[in-house]
Formats: sequence, C-alpha cells, structure tokens
Amino acid sequence: MNKDNKYLYGFIFFYAFMYMANAIYGTFVPVYLSNIGYGQTAIGALLALGPFIAMIAQPIWGVAGDRAKTKNVILQILLLGSAISIIIYPLSNGFYYIAFIMGLYTFFQTSIAPLSDAITLEYIDKTRWKFGTIRMAGTIGFAIMSVLAGIIAKKNINAIFILCFGVIMLNFAISFLLPKIKGYQYNAPKVSIWELFKNHELVLLMIFNLIIQTTLGFYYAFFPIYFKEIGGDNALLGWAMFISSISEIPFLLFADKILKKLGTERTLLASGTVAAVRWLLLHFVNDPYIVLPLQLLHGLIFIVFSFAMATYINKEVPKELRASGQTVNGLIGLGLSRILGSILGGALSDMVGIKQVFLYDSLFAFGAVLMFGLIFTIRSRIRRA
Repeated sequence: MNKDNKYLYGFIFFYAFMYMANAIYGTFVPVYLSNIGYGQTAIGALLALGPFIAMIAQPIWGVAGDRAKTKNVILQILLLGSAISIIIYPLSNGFYYIAFIMGLYTFFQTSIAPLSDAITLEYIDKTRWKFGTIRMAGTIGFAIMSVLAGIIAKKNINAIFILCFGVIMLNFAISFLLPKIKGYQYNAPKVSIWELFKNHELVLLMIFNLIIQTTLGFYYAFFPIYFKEIGGDNALLGWAMFISSISEIPFLLFADKILKKLGTERTLLASGTVAAVRWLLLHFVNDPYIVLPLQLLHGLIFIVFSFAMATYINKEVPKELRASGQTVNGLIGLGLSRILGSILGGALSDMVGIKQVFLYDSLFAFGAVLMFGLIFTIRSRIRRA
C-alpha cells in the first residue's frame, strides 16, 4: 500500500468513527436526561451549556491549531479529552455535575470536526481525492451507529457512554495514521483571527448559517423527545437517525458539481428552503412511522451547510487562518446556534409544546431565506455593475 492510499484509508476510518461518536452523544443524551427525570427547560439549559463552552473553546483550539507545529497534535488532545470526559459522564445524576461534565466534554469535542476538516481539506488539495467521498464515511458511520446505539439504548441507556468512549479511543488511535499538517503560524508572524471578518461574504454566509443552524439546534435537542412523545421508542429513533444520515449520501456524491453550478450562496438558500419545509411538515405529523420518510430531507440541510461552508473557508481564507476559520464557523454554526436552539426552544416547548415550536422554526427559516436571498441578489447586482 502506498503512502497516499494509507492516508486515504486513514481519513475514511477517522471520519466514520468521528461521526459514530456524534450519533451516540447527540441522539441519545437528550433521551438519557429525560429518563433520569429532567424536564424540557432543564434539558434545554443543559444542552445549551455545552455550546456556550464551545464558543469559548472553538477560537482557542483554532488558534492553537494554526500556531502548533502540527495541527494533528491539537486534534489528538481534543480526542483524548473527549474520551476522558464521556466515560465519567454517568457517575452522578446531579444537575451541577452533569452541567460540569457537559461543559468539559464540549470543550474538547466540538472542535474535533472543524480541525479535522482543516487537516483533511488542506491535504487533499494536493491530491485528486474528493472531500465528499471522505465525508461520506462519516455519514455511513453515523447511520450505522444510530441503529446500533438505538438497540443498545433500548436495553440500557447508560451503556451509551461506554460505547461512545470506545469509539473515541479507536479514533484517537486512527489519528496517528493521518498525514502531518503543519500550523502555518508556527515560528512565523502571527495573524489575528479578526482578519477573517474582513471577508464580508464570509460574514454574511456565517450569519445565514447561524439562523438555519439555530432551527437545527432545536431539532437536535428536542426531536428525540418529540419522537418518543408521538409513540416512537429508542430503537425506532435509531432508525430515524439512520435514515437522516444515509440521506446525505446523494448530496455528497454530487457536492462538488452542485457547488460549481449553483455557487455557495444559492446552494445554501436552497438548503434553507428545504429546512423550512421540513419543520412545517414535522409540525403537522403525529405518527412516528410517517416521520421516518421525512427524515430523508435531512440530507439536504445539515450536510449542505457543513460541506459548503468548510470548502468555502478552505478556498477563500488565507492558509495561516484556515484552522481558525473552520473553528470560528463551528463556533457560530454549532456553538451559538445550539445555545439559541436549546434554550429558546426548551423554554418555548414548555409553554406551547415541541410541535408548535417546529412551526415557529419553519417561519423563522422561510424569513431568513427571503431576507438573505434579497441581500445576495443585491450584492450580485452591485458586483456586476
């Protein structure tokens, strides 16, 4: 096996296990919290704490990656910290203990994907590999683990923490097989992270990303609970997440062609429209078996924003700030958005119910698409004038 093929397989397995861990934690921790007696407002507050910590952690780890001798060392620290945090998660059901552990886990975990994207995209720029192919391994890993973890959680919800620990430690081992990617500010002039915000198009895309991801933040926090409220169990929830994950594959197969044809702005506007339609349909559906096919729409939302923003940053941001760019995008799209989605969504859910909040999310997303569609159109006309 030549070196390039070894690295390709390393990336594929790394992404598969990275998203397996996300499937376990993101899907079943809200169910775990509900099972041990927490209400929706408390769950929303707890789930929002992690992203709040992430807002502090993301720029720290991004700058560390850009200034480290290799970005890989920072990635390995993040993996090890995540593994230690998750294995001690179920030692107490106390609110303050859970809040501390969620914050600790998120401090390490939320920068793993952005830093991995920075390493991967930078390396494959020198090859003929497609990021979509590698990222698809994460989709398949998420899908498989959603079903497996659902079966395990149905028997023993506490077992998800041991499972997640094992997956993260396997990924820690795989991380040593990835190519070394240097930090371009190591032994070089330091570039301020604020330089990122001089790119006005990037700022607009990040704001639009924040709005749509906020609706997704509510979905990730409360869909598992809502799904159980309308009659689904943990095993069926696993299948629901399996479908949503597998639905990403068609986009990933044609992602480069889609972005080349439509451009980043129009691709994200189309994706935001799908999100608005999806939340509207979830508002009207009361049967878990009808929800299952609706999960296919997920493949036109999260992965589109994730892929399009990651590739845009890799192309448009100076190499000295690529890790910082990816983590700042993660801060906005996966940090602040999850806070807003969890806290506001949790409070609204206690007042009007989860079902009604999906309607509000739909209206919010439709409004954002119309507003940013107008902004992007005006900017395009000014550039052509």
